[in-house]
Amino acid sequence: MNGITDEAFPITEFDYDGAVTPCHSVGLQTFVSNVLPAFYSLVFIFGLVGNVLVVLVLIKYKKIKGMTDIYLLNLAISDLLFIFSLPFRIYYSIHDWIFGDTICKIYAGIFFLCFYSKSFFIVLLTIDRYLDIIYSASALKSQTIRYGIITSIHTWGLAILVSSPGFIFWGLQVENYKKSCTYNFPHENHFAWNKFFILKMFFIGLIFPMMIMTFCYIRILNALLKSRNAKKNKTAWLIFIIMVTYFLFWAPNNIFYLLQLFHTSFFADSCDNLKRMNAALQLTETVAVAHCCINPLIYAFASKKFKKYVISFFHP
Repeated sequence: MNGITDEAFPITEFDYDGAVTPCHSVGLQTFVSNVLPAFYSLVFIFGLVGNVLVVLVLIKYKKIKGMTDIYLLNLAISDLLFIFSLPFRIYYSIHDWIFGDTICKIYAGIFFLCFYSKSFFIVLLTIDRYLDIIYSASALKSQTIRYGIITSIHTWGLAILVSSPGFIFWGLQVENYKKSCTYNFPHENHFAWNKFFILKMFFIGLIFPMMIMTFCYIRILNALLKSRNAKKNKTAWLIFIIMVTYFLFWAPNNIFYLLQLFHTSFFADSCDNLKRMNAALQLTETVAVAHCCINPLIYAFASKKFKKYVISFFHP
């Protein structure tokens, strides 16, 4: 099985009395080789078209009028960055890795970078709505845009920082004439690094953002019930849908990574259980990958203005 899931945290071997025996699933291999390329190709097409339209609408029609627009723009850029890595993922789901060590590091790093950056920008969107609705925070347009740009730069810097181990430890590996793009943790600290990677993704990319967003939206939703500002209400509900969708698509993958890390504490250490875990990791990662084309659909269904702008773009 190719892709970030298997290569990042492989669980395809089973230890019988100290002897490592392959534990592969033919059905899963067939799914990866035959189904995923077609699915990822559709995600690439719809994600590329949808997010390019979001960028064009925000720049051409909305004119980037505040921090919300800036953060939505950065979300679209994060999705586009991930989408540009999909052709490599499509090829890699069928063949060996032929793109070399440097591209492997970039390919793996983009996966983690987009995961963290999307989480962080959704946090910023939530905090922006929280300050606007709870404290009626307002500023001059120029100041708002400036602060949005400054916080965006710092957010990308933070996302790159927490993603840097992916750029550092992933690389081209050759074993039995098979080339793969996988991790290369120091052998003596292999389990510690594996544990660090999974726990970092779970807590920094999922739990801490969820805690911040939950706190903010409990107060936001309470305030919205008392508010008659329709514009603020619509924007807050849009961000809420974006937030919930993000967690629905990404949380299962993170949870199964965590279960995989401590699988011996929850499940018997058998080949069948390892096959099920592999299948669950691949399925949840496939769902997470599909998230890069979801936000434009949310805008299309939840925002009448977005639909109007798209129609105006194609029929000026």
